Amino acid sequence: MSVIKSSLVEKHIRAWLQSFIVELNLCPFARPLIADPALRINVCEANNVEQLHYAFLSELDLIQQSSEGEIATSLLVIPHTLHSFEDYLDFLCDAEAMLEELGLDGTIQLASFHPQYLFDGEDKDSASHFSNRSPYPLIHFLREEMVTAALENVDMPQQIPERNIALLEGLGRETVAARWNALTADEEK
Repeated sequence: MSVIKSSLVEKHIRAWLQSFIVELNLCPFARPLIADPALRINVCEANNVEQLHYAFLSELDLIQQSSEGEIATSLLVIPHTLHSFEDYLDFLCDAEAMLEELGLDGTIQLASFHPQYLFDGEDKDSASHFSNRSPYPLIHFLREEMVTAALENVDMPQQIPERNIALLEGLGRETVAARWNALTADEEK
Protein backbone atom coordinates (compact mmCIF):
# COMPACT_ATOMS: atom_id res chain seq x y z
CA MET A 1 0.00 0.00 0.00
CA SER A 2 1.36 3.40 -0.90
CA VAL A 3 1.63 6.13 1.71
CA ILE A 4 -1.66 8.00 1.92
CA LYS A 5 -2.25 11.45 3.33
CA SER A 6 -3.79 11.47 6.80
CA SER A 7 -6.62 13.71 5.58
CA LEU A 8 -7.59 11.15 2.93
CA VAL A 9 -7.40 8.30 5.46
CA GLU A 10 -9.71 10.22 7.80
CA LYS A 11 -12.09 10.95 4.91
CA HIS A 12 -12.27 7.21 4.13
CA ILE A 13 -12.87 6.35 7.79
CA ARG A 14 -15.67 8.92 8.06
CA ALA A 15 -17.23 7.55 4.85
CA TRP A 16 -17.05 4.02 6.29
CA LEU A 17 -18.62 5.16 9.56
CA GLN A 18 -21.48 6.80 7.68
CA SER A 19 -22.01 4.23 4.92
CA PHE A 20 -21.55 1.04 6.92
CA ILE A 21 -21.80 1.69 10.62
CA VAL A 22 -24.62 4.29 10.66
CA GLU A 23 -26.61 3.74 7.45
CA LEU A 24 -26.64 -0.05 7.88
CA ASN A 25 -27.03 0.40 11.66
CA LEU A 26 -24.27 -2.14 12.35
CA CYS A 27 -23.70 -0.43 15.69
CA PRO A 28 -26.88 1.05 17.19
CA PHE A 29 -24.78 3.23 19.52
CA ALA A 30 -22.73 4.97 16.81
CA ARG A 31 -25.18 7.44 15.25
CA PRO A 32 -25.00 10.13 17.97
CA LEU A 33 -21.20 9.97 18.12
CA ILE A 34 -20.45 10.30 14.40
CA ALA A 35 -20.74 14.10 14.33
CA ASP A 36 -19.70 14.59 17.96
CA PRO A 37 -16.31 16.24 18.50
CA ALA A 38 -15.79 13.69 21.31
CA LEU A 39 -15.22 11.06 18.60
CA ARG A 40 -11.47 10.98 18.12
CA ILE A 41 -9.99 9.67 14.89
CA ASN A 42 -6.22 9.35 15.26
CA VAL A 43 -4.48 8.49 12.00
CA CYS A 44 -1.32 6.82 13.27
CA GLU A 45 1.86 7.44 11.30
CA ALA A 46 3.62 4.35 12.71
CA ASN A 47 5.19 2.15 10.08
CA ASN A 48 6.46 -0.63 12.36
CA VAL A 49 5.18 -2.53 15.38
CA GLU A 50 7.49 -0.79 17.87
CA GLN A 51 6.16 2.63 16.86
CA LEU A 52 2.64 1.22 16.95
CA HIS A 53 3.09 -0.02 20.54
CA TYR A 54 4.09 3.50 21.52
CA ALA A 55 1.12 5.02 19.64
CA PHE A 56 -1.26 2.53 21.30
CA LEU A 57 0.03 3.35 24.78
CA SER A 58 -0.09 7.09 24.03
CA GLU A 59 -3.72 6.76 22.93
CA LEU A 60 -4.57 4.88 26.12
CA ASP A 61 -2.90 7.59 28.17
CA LEU A 62 -4.72 10.36 26.32
CA ILE A 63 -8.10 8.70 26.86
CA GLN A 64 -7.34 8.22 30.57
CA GLN A 65 -6.35 11.88 30.90
CA SER A 66 -9.51 13.08 29.10
CA SER A 67 -13.08 13.31 30.21
CA GLU A 68 -15.84 11.50 28.36
CA GLY A 69 -16.97 14.89 27.04
CA GLU A 70 -13.54 15.48 25.53
CA ILE A 71 -12.95 11.98 24.13
CA ALA A 72 -15.90 9.62 24.31
CA THR A 73 -14.33 7.05 22.04
CA SER A 74 -11.27 6.83 19.85
CA LEU A 75 -10.31 5.14 16.61
CA LEU A 76 -6.59 4.47 16.21
CA VAL A 77 -6.29 4.10 12.44
CA ILE A 78 -3.19 2.25 11.24
CA PRO A 79 -2.77 2.83 7.48
CA HIS A 80 0.98 2.14 7.18
CA THR A 81 1.43 -1.23 8.91
CA LEU A 82 -0.42 -4.42 9.91
CA HIS A 83 -1.70 -4.96 6.37
CA SER A 84 -1.81 -8.72 6.97
CA PHE A 85 -4.81 -9.78 9.04
CA GLU A 86 -2.61 -12.29 10.89
CA ASP A 87 -0.13 -9.54 11.85
CA TYR A 88 -3.06 -7.40 12.97
CA LEU A 89 -4.41 -10.21 15.18
CA ASP A 90 -0.94 -10.68 16.71
CA PHE A 91 -0.78 -6.97 17.55
CA LEU A 92 -4.34 -7.02 18.90
CA CYS A 93 -3.35 -9.86 21.23
CA ASP A 94 -0.41 -7.72 22.43
CA ALA A 95 -2.74 -4.74 22.88
CA GLU A 96 -5.17 -6.79 25.00
CA ALA A 97 -2.23 -7.99 27.12
CA MET A 98 -1.05 -4.38 27.58
CA LEU A 99 -4.55 -3.40 28.73
CA GLU A 100 -4.52 -6.20 31.27
CA GLU A 101 -0.98 -5.39 32.49
CA LEU A 102 -2.01 -1.76 33.01
CA GLY A 103 -5.14 -2.80 34.90
CA LEU A 104 -7.40 -1.20 32.29
CA ASP A 105 -9.20 -4.31 31.06
CA GLY A 106 -12.34 -3.31 33.00
CA THR A 107 -12.09 0.36 32.00
CA ILE A 108 -11.26 0.33 28.29
CA GLN A 109 -12.62 -2.17 25.76
CA LEU A 110 -11.04 -2.72 22.35
CA ALA A 111 -13.01 -3.43 19.19
CA SER A 112 -11.18 -4.69 16.14
CA PHE A 113 -11.58 -3.78 12.48
CA HIS A 114 -9.41 -4.65 9.49
CA PRO A 115 -9.83 -4.58 5.68
CA GLN A 116 -9.32 -8.36 5.53
CA TYR A 117 -11.33 -9.24 8.65
CA LEU A 118 -12.47 -12.86 8.69
CA PHE A 119 -14.60 -14.46 11.36
CA ASP A 120 -13.25 -17.83 12.37
CA GLY A 121 -15.38 -20.65 11.01
CA GLU A 122 -17.21 -18.48 8.44
CA ASP A 123 -16.93 -19.06 4.70
CA LYS A 124 -14.27 -16.65 3.39
CA ASP A 125 -16.77 -15.24 0.87
CA SER A 126 -19.46 -14.52 3.45
CA ALA A 127 -20.78 -10.96 3.47
CA SER A 128 -20.83 -11.15 7.28
CA HIS A 129 -17.10 -10.34 7.44
CA PHE A 130 -17.89 -6.79 6.33
CA SER A 131 -19.40 -6.02 9.75
CA ASN A 132 -15.81 -5.85 11.06
CA ARG A 133 -14.05 -4.58 7.97
CA SER A 134 -12.74 -1.05 7.83
CA PRO A 135 -10.80 0.71 5.07
CA TYR A 136 -7.59 0.45 7.13
CA PRO A 137 -6.55 -1.59 10.16
CA LEU A 138 -7.88 0.13 13.27
CA ILE A 139 -8.45 -0.35 16.94
CA HIS A 140 -11.53 1.20 18.50
CA PHE A 141 -11.09 2.27 22.12
CA LEU A 142 -14.38 2.21 24.03
CA ARG A 143 -15.02 3.33 27.57
CA GLU A 144 -16.55 0.37 29.46
CA GLU A 145 -18.92 2.66 31.40
CA MET A 146 -20.29 4.10 28.15
CA VAL A 147 -20.74 0.61 26.67
CA THR A 148 -22.58 -0.57 29.78
CA ALA A 149 -24.85 2.50 29.75
CA ALA A 150 -25.56 2.13 26.02
CA LEU A 151 -26.42 -1.57 26.39
CA GLU A 152 -29.05 -0.73 29.02
CA ASN A 153 -31.05 1.08 26.31
CA VAL A 154 -31.01 -1.73 23.75
CA ASP A 155 -33.36 -4.70 23.76
CA MET A 156 -31.45 -7.97 23.46
CA PRO A 157 -28.01 -6.53 22.61
CA GLN A 158 -26.64 -10.06 22.31
CA GLN A 159 -28.61 -10.34 19.06
CA ILE A 160 -26.78 -7.43 17.37
CA PRO A 161 -24.14 -9.69 15.72
CA GLU A 162 -26.78 -12.09 14.39
CA ARG A 163 -28.86 -9.19 13.07
CA ASN A 164 -25.80 -7.74 11.32
CA ILE A 165 -24.97 -11.09 9.71
CA ALA A 166 -28.56 -11.47 8.47
CA LEU A 167 -28.60 -7.91 7.14
CA LEU A 168 -25.30 -8.22 5.25
CA GLU A 169 -26.10 -11.68 3.90
CA GLY A 170 -29.53 -10.38 2.85
CA LEU A 171 -27.93 -7.52 0.92
CA GLY A 172 -25.62 -10.01 -0.75
CA ARG A 173 -21.87 -10.06 -1.09
CA GLU A 174 -21.82 -8.21 -4.43
CA THR A 175 -23.90 -5.30 -3.12
CA VAL A 176 -21.90 -5.08 0.10
CA ALA A 177 -18.57 -5.32 -1.77
CA ALA A 178 -19.63 -2.55 -4.18
CA ARG A 179 -20.55 -0.31 -1.25
CA TRP A 180 -17.23 -1.21 0.35
CA ASN A 181 -15.17 -0.47 -2.77
CA ALA A 182 -16.80 2.95 -3.12
CA LEU A 183 -15.33 3.99 0.24
CA THR A 184 -11.80 4.33 -1.07
CA ALA A 185 -12.46 4.86 -4.78
CA ASP A 186 -10.62 8.20 -4.60
CA GLU A 187 -7.48 6.70 -3.02
CA GLU A 188 -5.38 7.08 -6.15
CA LYS A 189 -6.48 10.68 -6.74
